[in-house]
Amino acid sequence: MGKFKIPSIPPTTNKTIRFPNDIIEKVENAIQGKECTFSAFVIAAVRMALDDLEK
Repeated sequence: MGKFKIPSIPPTTNKTIRFPNDIIEKVENAIQGKECTFSAFVIAAVRMALDDLEK
């Protein structure tokens, strides 16, 4: 069995961005009832978009 390591939180920077209201509503509906924050959803979506751009 591997040795347990306390996970570290990656460094972050606050950025203020504006979303159209309809996008906010769609994201909030998509994550409702799930263990996901708005920020986590947006980060995952941006990572996927960046990966797609690299291909």
